[in-house]
Amino acid sequence: MSAEGAMRAAVVAALGGDAALMALVNGVYDGAPVQASEPFVVVAECAGVDWGAKGLDGREVRLSISLHDKGDTSATIAAMLGRVEAAMRGMEGVVDGWRIVTMRFVRSRVARSVASQRREGGWQGVVDYRVRVVVEGV
Repeated sequence: MSAEGAMRAAVVAALGGDAALMALVNGVYDGAPVQASEPFVVVAECAGVDWGAKGLDGREVRLSISLHDKGDTSATIAAMLGRVEAAMRGMEGVVDGWRIVTMRFVRSRVARSVASQRREGGWQGVVDYRVRVVVEGV
């Protein structure tokens, strides 16, 4: 499996396995769901670049995790961000042949959702991570 695919699957599993996060949301999705009721979490954009060296096959994978809530305040989004950070901090080991070398927070942002600016209430948060992985056993 590609590094990007392996990391997406691992992040979905890590977030879905966090009981405290799952108590806050209705689901964790790999990509935008066709139908979902808020609050929910989406593993959104993902991009990979070479992070290898002589004799070492590696990738740097950038992931965006999108948080959605219909609330009037950003309180639920803030709680969700805290749980996402805890779940991501706990990721380590080998995933589908890729060993996680580093997992780093890059940035986060919270804003009123586009739909809420028109008529409905709601908030959206996005948190970005950089994951560096190498092929295990090469």
